[in-house]
Amino acid sequence: MPGEKKEYQILVVEDNPGDFTLIEDFLFEHIEAPVIIQAKNFKEAKENLTKEHCRFDIILLDISLPDYNHEPLIKEIMDLCQDVPVIVLTGYADFTFGVRSLSLGISDYLLKDDLTSMSLYKSIIYSVERKKSIADLKESEKRYSDVFHFSPLPMWIVDLNTLRFLDVNQATTDHYGYTRKELLTMTMKDMRPAEDIPDLERRIAEDKLSPRPYIRRIVPHQKKNGEVINAEIQIAPFEYKGIKAHIVIANDITDRLNYLKAIEEQNEKFKEISWMQSHIVRAPLARIMGLIPLINTSDNEIEKQTMLNYITLSANELDDIIKNITDKTIMANYEITGQPNGSTNDKAPHGEG
Repeated sequence: MPGEKKEYQILVVEDNPGDFTLIEDFLFEHIEAPVIIQAKNFKEAKENLTKEHCRFDIILLDISLPDYNHEPLIKEIMDLCQDVPVIVLTGYADFTFGVRSLSLGISDYLLKDDLTSMSLYKSIIYSVERKKSIADLKESEKRYSDVFHFSPLPMWIVDLNTLRFLDVNQATTDHYGYTRKELLTMTMKDMRPAEDIPDLERRIAEDKLSPRPYIRRIVPHQKKNGEVINAEIQIAPFEYKGIKAHIVIANDITDRLNYLKAIEEQNEKFKEISWMQSHIVRAPLARIMGLIPLINTSDNEIEKQTMLNYITLSANELDDIIKNITDKTIMANYEITGQPNGSTNDKAPHGEG
């Protein structure tokens, strides 16, 4: 009784009526509703394989047809089948030819004399699932390739045992200035400043002793032109073409760190300005505030004039201090914003005041 309920579309390329009938019976034993189409020669097989919207799940191929046979027939069918699994059915027990047929891309090679309904069914299931797995793998590899090669961030695959680059994307060559060919002959040491190599070796040794699924750190990188940048790198284990490797994503944060450093330096200058405001300004201001009551209570004109002279000197001193504070504030703002007083030349969007 049939157990497989999937509706298989099957092309049987077989010119012998007896063999076709036997194959048909075998198919119906284990597949509930197979859609079987017979091609009695290569010409009919080609017509069926090139029909629009005609898609087969499996091709059962007799390699002795009236108009084509053996290896040339297999090559022609493989060119036409568009990744549909092909199972060769033959009455010739030629082991060498069987091996050669498999090397041409067929899924299985079965002898008609040994054929049973179960062996045919198993071969069909294995062939279909194997092709599906290969197709899924190719799709997965394509998705990886698209993400990897079209990423705007530099990315590379590295073997941490040899430190060699196994693959790099376009963003890496654009940002670091090396060609892909050059990078694939280099190691991670070649991208680090000489003084940083001992730290690189130490970190790699630590990572090997205590493997982690994800690593994130900031390291110095050196471009081809000698410029040293700060890169935030993210590292994760990755299997590349059967090799245990690591994928690295690098983000150049040099400008960001320089910006933060500039802000810290500006904050230090503002602290200095604040100290000036709270200490240096206080001295002449205190003198002025102390002399004003004395002037109001003194009847001696000479004393009054002397005190007014002191007030004038203190006022001038205070004016110089205020100018110095203003100059330092303007300079600090200019260093961080590029504009005096921290202003910008940006215009308001249309419709805004």
